[in-house]
Order: sequence, then C-alpha cells, then structure tokens
Amino acid sequence: MAFNSIGRFAQSGILRDRMIPRVLAAPEDALLDQRGHLDPAAVLRHALCDEKPGGHGDRAGAAAAVELACWDLAAKLNDEPAYATIARRFGRDPAPLVSVYAAGGYYYPGGGLDALRDEMRRYLDLGYDAVKMKIGGVAQRDDLARIEAVIDVVGADRVAVDANGRFDRAAATRWAARLAPYGLRWYEEPGDPLDFELNRAVTGCYAGTVATGENLFSVPDVTNLVRYGGMRAGRDIFQMDAGLSYGLGEYVRMLELIEAHGFGRRCAYPHGGHMINLHIAAGLGLGGCESYPGVFQPFGGYCDGCVLCDGQIVPTDAPGFGLERKPGLGELISELTR
Repeated sequence: MAFNSIGRFAQSGILRDRMIPRVLAAPEDALLDQRGHLDPAAVLRHALCDEKPGGHGDRAGAAAAVELACWDLAAKLNDEPAYATIARRFGRDPAPLVSVYAAGGYYYPGGGLDALRDEMRRYLDLGYDAVKMKIGGVAQRDDLARIEAVIDVVGADRVAVDANGRFDRAAATRWAARLAPYGLRWYEEPGDPLDFELNRAVTGCYAGTVATGENLFSVPDVTNLVRYGGMRAGRDIFQMDAGLSYGLGEYVRMLELIEAHGFGRRCAYPHGGHMINLHIAAGLGLGGCESYPGVFQPFGGYCDGCVLCDGQIVPTDAPGFGLERKPGLGELISELTR
C-alpha cells in the first residue's frame, strides 16, 4: 500500500502465510458492519486473530495494508475519494486544503552543498514552502554547513531536520544546543523512538519544536510517549503513520489519545509522503503531512491532479486513495492485479 521505514520490507510473507488466510476463512457476514458494508475493523480483527500483543515490527505494516485496502475499497464502492469516506465515518468535514512539506536532503553520493541548494530550489519551484533534511550522517560541522546552505535557500523557520533516531542522549542534547540558535521548524526523532527519557531530555533543553512518533506502532506506544516523553502541547509534533501502525482505526485511536491529553490534532503530521496519508490528513483535519517529490518513487509524492500552491495541496476526487492515478504506480498496480 505504501513505502515504509528503513529496513522493513518483509510484510508479504506475514500477509500470505498468516493474515490473508485468516480473513478468507472468516464467515462473510463476520467481515461486515450493521449496514452490510465491508468493515475495516472487523477485517483487521480476523487478520490478527491469535497474534500476541507487542513486538509489532513488520506485522503492524502488514496489518495496515489489509485494513487500508478496505478503506480504499469502501471509498471506491461509494465512487468517492477516500478523504470523503474517512471524514464521514468519523463525523468530520474534510479539510479543503492540506499543508505539505517536501522531505529530502539525503546524503547523495557525490552531492555537495551546491547540489543540496539546487534540490531545495526545485522543491520551492514545485510549490512547496517548507522542507526537511537529514542530519547525523556526517561530522557535525559538515551537517551544520548543510543546514546553513538550506537555510540560505528556504529560510530557517521553514527547515526541519531529521536525525532518524541516530543519537544517544548526550549527542541528542548536544545537537539541540547547536540547533537552537537557528530557529528551525523542528528537530525530528533525535534518538531511539522508544527511549522516552531521551526525548524528555531533548524537550527539556530545547525551546524549539521536537517531532517524533513515526516509529511508534500502537496506542500503548503513543501512551508512553505522552506520559514519559516530555511532549509539549502547542509546540511539539506527532508523526505516527497509519500505514505502519495497523491502519486507520489504530491511528484514529492515537489521535483520540493525544487529544485527551491536551494536544490538538493539528499537531499531527503523519510520516510517509504518499497519497494514503494525504487523504487521511484531509479526512481527519490534521496539521499536514509530508511529501517525497524526489525520492521513494513511484510511491513518493502525489498524482498529477493534486494542485499544489504555497505549501498547500488539494487532493483529487479520484475514487479511493487514487493510487492508480500516480504516474508509475498505476502501471505497477495493473501489472500486479492482472
């Protein structure tokens, strides 16, 4: 259904050998809601039958693929975009626009500062007004030079940096001190996503925004982040991703949890720059989502019908998540479903 995170790519065996046979063996009416429509939650329950809790790993992504496919099908049966189906199911009006930012700034072989600046200019030319780049892959002095090069093009308050969980507590807090003077948009996933004490140490010493959560795959994980991670209402960002965490139903429960603790859903920016999370952000009225216009093709970025201007995007009205309309992806789906 979508790309996921580094090092996770074995969901097909879980789906083929465990989850899909359970769903196919279930009585037909056990997969339907009271109106006789396909029920994503019921399908997920059968897919996860007899699975032990915890230790989520690839299972969370495999289950999400099944559950999100049900949402895609439900929207197509209604001949409407997924964001409309999602909004109606959860009693909301869909957002007319979604804030998006361009994620890139990787450590490309042979890429220097000029190439990095050119990459960021391309994102601005496409209509994005904020960007994200990686840090922690080279010496700190070299990374700071990279950050300053991007700031020169985009402006400090529109640049987020992402450490991909690389740092221990000492390094994470040292980096926080070095980043503070820049006034960046946010400092993302400084350390191991389950090291809530590390996250609390960073939020305790860094006045800027901290973003994390993309590698938390369940409501209990997010509960622990809220309880112990030092997240600050009105400042910090939650990046959980339905495609990595058992699907939309679990993701909505995560939103309900953070809202119950004083965090508005506008602080939710799902990880994963693809069509699925664009529809989820629109349907649930989230703060925005990420986009990968230059990497992770053919999933990254959005289909040609999505209108992007000044960092705001309008999803298309194609039925479902519109994956078939994405250049390069539609052909792949056709090949797989012959």
